[in-house]
Amino acid sequence: MTYIFVAIFAYLLGSIPMGLLLTKLAGRGDLRRVGSGNIGATNVMRVGGLRLAGLVWLMDMAKAALAVLIGGAVGGDVFAAWCGFMAVIGHCFPVWLGFRGGKGISCLFGVLLATSPLAFVICGIEWLIVALSTGYSSLGAVIVFCLIPVLGFVLGTGTGFVFLAIALICLWRHRENIGRLVGGTESKIVWKWKK
Repeated sequence: MTYIFVAIFAYLLGSIPMGLLLTKLAGRGDLRRVGSGNIGATNVMRVGGLRLAGLVWLMDMAKAALAVLIGGAVGGDVFAAWCGFMAVIGHCFPVWLGFRGGKGISCLFGVLLATSPLAFVICGIEWLIVALSTGYSSLGAVIVFCLIPVLGFVLGTGTGFVFLAIALICLWRHRENIGRLVGGTESKIVWKWKK
């Protein structure tokens, strides 16, 4: 029962809509009604600039990392990783917002940081190179989703299946982005320090 309660708590922790809350606190309105309508950091940058987006990204990472740490204290490394998965589920499908949340990339990085710092560094470098060189944040993210299951199995951290599950959820959440990338209509990042 303890494991069930902790897993539910991890989901609820992940479901806290940091982007929505912080943009409202910053006076930028309801994030769901501006830009792409998504509550993630990329849309926050469109309406609030890079600094606010960076804060949202860090807070989303922190909630997922905290879920992993709590899970680890209760049930060890593998259970910790599954708690990270539950936080990603909460972020993507928050009960408070009718199960319409973010796309999971920032929470994924929080899980990586708390479970496999080496995978975090590898994926972070890949995302930065792709996003900065092509202008497509979503392309960098999709490559991360394909990369993390491999890293989970190769690095021998016991997280291969967890990372695979996270990757599949995030790929599903990015299905429209993937379609636009294939069709050549995906929007590029506009790097704005503040707005």
